Amino acid sequence: MRVLQVASEATPFAKTGGLADVAGALPSALARLGCDCTLVMPAYRQVFESGFPLERTGFAFDVPVGQRHVGVEIFRSTLPGSAVPVYFVSNEACFDRPTLYGGGQDYQDNAERFILFSRAALELACRLEEPFDILHGHDWQAGLIPAYRRLLYQNRPALARSATIQTIHNMAYQGVFWNWDMLLTGLDWKFFNWRQMEFYGQLNFLKTGLVFADAITTVSPTYAREISEAPGGCGLEGVIASRREVLSGIVNGIDTDVWNPQTDLLIPRHYSTTDVATGKDAARIALAARLGHAAPDTRPLVSFVGRLAEQKGVDILIEVIGRMAGDGGAHYVILGTGDAGHEDALRRLAAAHPGTVDVVIGFDELLAHLIQAASDIVLMPSRFEPCGLSQLYAFRYGAIPVVRGTGGLVDTVIDTTPESLADGTASGFVFREFDSRALEYALQRALTTHADTVTWQRLVASVMQQDWSWDTSARKYLDLYEQVLAQPPAPPPVPAE
Repeated sequence: MRVLQVASEATPFAKTGGLADVAGALPSALARLGCDCTLVMPAYRQVFESGFPLERTGFAFDVPVGQRHVGVEIFRSTLPGSAVPVYFVSNEACFDRPTLYGGGQDYQDNAERFILFSRAALELACRLEEPFDILHGHDWQAGLIPAYRRLLYQNRPALARSATIQTIHNMAYQGVFWNWDMLLTGLDWKFFNWRQMEFYGQLNFLKTGLVFADAITTVSPTYAREISEAPGGCGLEGVIASRREVLSGIVNGIDTDVWNPQTDLLIPRHYSTTDVATGKDAARIALAARLGHAAPDTRPLVSFVGRLAEQKGVDILIEVIGRMAGDGGAHYVILGTGDAGHEDALRRLAAAHPGTVDVVIGFDELLAHLIQAASDIVLMPSRFEPCGLSQLYAFRYGAIPVVRGTGGLVDTVIDTTPESLADGTASGFVFREFDSRALEYALQRALTTHADTVTWQRLVASVMQQDWSWDTSARKYLDLYEQVLAQPPAPPPVPAE
């Protein structure tokens, strides 16, 4: 089976978030299962600065964007540790920029940029030697792929038999643009209607993918249910509900080569379930030095690593740490960047509680690994969380997550109760209501359990043995691909009235 993965970012070449982790790991996991997988992504400035070798393929062609033809050149590399080819669509005007999508505001021409990318990905597919069975697009940036396949490329030999999959990584980001950008897509204006591509008078890339794809996936079973209703659907719950029969939720995996305390080159001492305490002590010493402390203290280390955004529940996290820091019961470390108001509030919090609250604004991969290795407890108080990866990293490093019961957090974290402790399923502390008091109560439960050394060690050993590798998730994707290919081809789309 030949599969083309189309994504706007992928580690280790260019990354802004969890999408890159998925796109960088899923193709290799599929390849290990015997799938012939190829990845295509834009050739951003970060790609050329990543240090990974790129080679020219000899492919250079024009792509129609509205009334113009825009030239692209294709570069090639492979995903590290695998033979999976990665093709990069290069156009300096579109992709040679400081950031992937824009800084404080999105680039005004993002519609044009990802129309070019989507068309170029399919034009490249038509030039490669063998046809593809599956076209798997990720998020709004690849949302036009299913429509292009069914409306413009249905008779191209390389794609004539291919089925399309659209994956939603976060419904809150949909790629909504000016209605006149429809002219740039090259698709007939008659498809700009409320059932297909139009969204309250604007062009919606993600909606387009959801309507035209043969199958839809999202990154956890619970999130698949949440987006079928308001407010989780972010205005597209009706579209999701109408396509419920082709929707499935598959929990993301993690790269267990990168996130592995037994081999991690970014932590000072490797460890496993047999010597986790020694490994964490070494990580705490290194973290204390990094944060400017003479030595680590003996209090439980509670951490948050992630975007400082409304989605992540940073507002209630700030409230809780503000109330609890004064009791001296824990040491708090926060690493992240995002909303300026949250950044300022966290700086004030750290200034008010020196030695108890440490805040690092920005992102540092080494520090992220070091914090996971040093932590006892990891906080994830998200308003919504399609899948979440931090809780899975925490498991690997013997840290216990405190999470809100939403999205993928529900599917991966089992609340610690006498019953779940007895049957060995407990893996964290879960609160339901999005409220600072609920978070505080869950964190207090975690700290109380931490004080019971025997119970805590049993809990840590249990979560470290869980398997959240990409191999498990990739098998579910492969099953889905086979199911979609076994179905009869969809009839040609008809514009809605």
